[in-house]
Amino acid sequence: MFYSIIAMAPAGGGAAGGGGSSFLTFLPMILIFGILYLFLLRPQAKRQKQQQNMLNALEKGDKIVTNGGMHATVVNVNEKDNTLLVKIADNVKVEIERGAVARKIPTGGAPIKA
Repeated sequence: MFYSIIAMAPAGGGAAGGGGSSFLTFLPMILIFGILYLFLLRPQAKRQKQQQNMLNALEKGDKIVTNGGMHATVVNVNEKDNTLLVKIADNVKVEIERGAVARKIPTGGAPIKA
């Protein structure tokens, strides 16, 4: 067993000839991180920023869809508690967190895709 470990050891004196090879060793990892950033992290951060801007812009009279799928109309905005008072049916008003809003329905009717 000891002889097989020695046979697998690299031949040579260790540090000889290793100038540019250390960069080439990390190049695939750098490229993978770059691709990961461009295709996953950056678009997710952009969507998150758009969602936060939409939540901050909600005002009285806006029609919304909650994360639970409930359609409602904003009746009052409470900036202090970061909540919304919404009307879900005649004489039925519910207070929800701003973060529970999935999307805002434009005045045209069809919901905006997030």
